Amino acid sequence: MTLDIDIGNTRLKWRCGELRGFVSTSGLDLQALGQAWGGLDTPAAVRVVSVACHEAEAVLAQYCQQQWSLSLCKAETQASQAGVINSYQDHTTMGADRWLAMLAGFNRQPGGCCVVDCGSAVTIDYVDADGQHLGGYIAPGLRLMRKGLLGNTRQIHLPIESSERWDTRPGRSTAEAVGHGIELMLAALAERVVRDAERLLGSRAALLVTGGDGAAFIESAGKGEYCPDLVLDGLDWALPEVLGSNEEERF
Repeated sequence: MTLDIDIGNTRLKWRCGELRGFVSTSGLDLQALGQAWGGLDTPAAVRVVSVACHEAEAVLAQYCQQQWSLSLCKAETQASQAGVINSYQDHTTMGADRWLAMLAGFNRQPGGCCVVDCGSAVTIDYVDADGQHLGGYIAPGLRLMRKGLLGNTRQIHLPIESSERWDTRPGRSTAEAVGHGIELMLAALAERVVRDAERLLGSRAALLVTGGDGAAFIESAGKGEYCPDLVLDGLDWALPEVLGSNEEERF
């Protein structure tokens, strides 16, 4: 089995065979990783995609070397890979998590796809049936917008956690008006994404959604498939030379 890891801005997501979990990247240290992985058998390899700071990667590399004598196999964004052609003039400026989600999405089913990742930021990418990346969008996510408002409006108290459904009704208090207003913005974005996907890719294209607020995005869009491990699945396409874990169960 491989240990597959996605290091995001706020948490580290991991999967090893049937086991999986999360570790906060805030103050990440060897003890936190030991608590998460102390019971794991030595993996065959450690595959990583990361958009986090170098400090988090350094802690991870130290743990894997000390515990298992393994180096990290890190996925990087490419100009083209696994049938997908990057539209960026400088492909190195694209986050590797976006790239891996596109690789997994495109190879999941034929006909093109729109890939949406609803995390700290909301990323939207369109890939046509020939594998050409048509471009995308990056917008602040639900938590980021809430935190931004909380930082500038001290009298307002808003929940930060994700929910499976966004409340877009007119608010009957300042807190509701702000909270529902943010969710209305993202709900409107979801509806626009569906229209653009049909215009750019055709009605048969898949809408694949991942990330903590993915279920709420699908609820607002009225369609879509929730793929919680889409970025981790992309490691099989980005690092095919490294032994995969349970490919037959996922593909």
